[in-house]
Amino acid sequence: MRYVLENQTLRVEIDTHGAEVKSVQRKNDGREYMWQADPKYWGRTSPVLFPFVGGLRNREYTYGGKNYRMGQHGFARDMEFCCESVDGAPAEGAGEKAQSSIWFALSSDENTMENYPFAFCLHIGYELVENELKVLWRVENTDDAPMYFSIGAHPAFLCPIHGESDKTGYGLYFGGLQDELHYHGNTADGLALMDDQVLALADGRAVFAPGFFDACTYMVENRQTGEVGLFDREGNVYVTVTFDAPMFAIWSPEGKDAPFVCIEPWYGRCDAADFQGSIAERAYENALAPEGVFKASYGMRFAV
Repeated sequence: MRYVLENQTLRVEIDTHGAEVKSVQRKNDGREYMWQADPKYWGRTSPVLFPFVGGLRNREYTYGGKNYRMGQHGFARDMEFCCESVDGAPAEGAGEKAQSSIWFALSSDENTMENYPFAFCLHIGYELVENELKVLWRVENTDDAPMYFSIGAHPAFLCPIHGESDKTGYGLYFGGLQDELHYHGNTADGLALMDDQVLALADGRAVFAPGFFDACTYMVENRQTGEVGLFDREGNVYVTVTFDAPMFAIWSPEGKDAPFVCIEPWYGRCDAADFQGSIAERAYENALAPEGVFKASYGMRFAV
């Protein structure tokens, strides 16, 4: 089921399946900003990554002396959320259209507990303010033991956006940076390679050349910036992602010249290729005490 969040500037569609943003359109001309999930390249638009970000070594993790199987990016993106509220009112009877905010929720159940033995409630909210869509996360530990989790975003933005045949000449802007960006790459099965690599920038910008995304996902740690934008061949930034996450990733499917780019704030990361610890020892893992609450957010600002 899809809900609509709309003001005078933007029209946003959000699906209860995964609480996933499926469309952001500029109202004055119908301009679509989001990738429309063509499975030829990637069949998603903006999934939430929970309770893991990225892949696990051997596709498993250890907790309490027991190994649990888990696929890449966890399971929340493939589950049905319930709508909690629309414009601050209870969702029941409120309709499927909102003007300012909408909240969704997913709670643990017997199925999730089989491979993730923690009781939780994940709330995802969306607030539309002028030309910015704010995404809010609230994770509640409803268990009587500490809960370990990661959470991240994976929004895919059209690139190119003006009908060109490829991304060449488009690029990324990194707020506050000038000459270089430090990043890690990944193995073929999605684990982090921890050698430091450097992306050269010119005034904080990197222009896409053929093959830019063929080698790896760009995983950027150490809070190097909290603002990343996509610009077109004229140098105009048409979408900006803002965040306070400890790291982020830049991705487009390797070797496919896919017509989109993902800018992904992360509170967590895939395992390093040589990682052998427990879930509590994973890099950037979040530990939440019983009845504890974790809150985080990011924003997507669109040119109007």
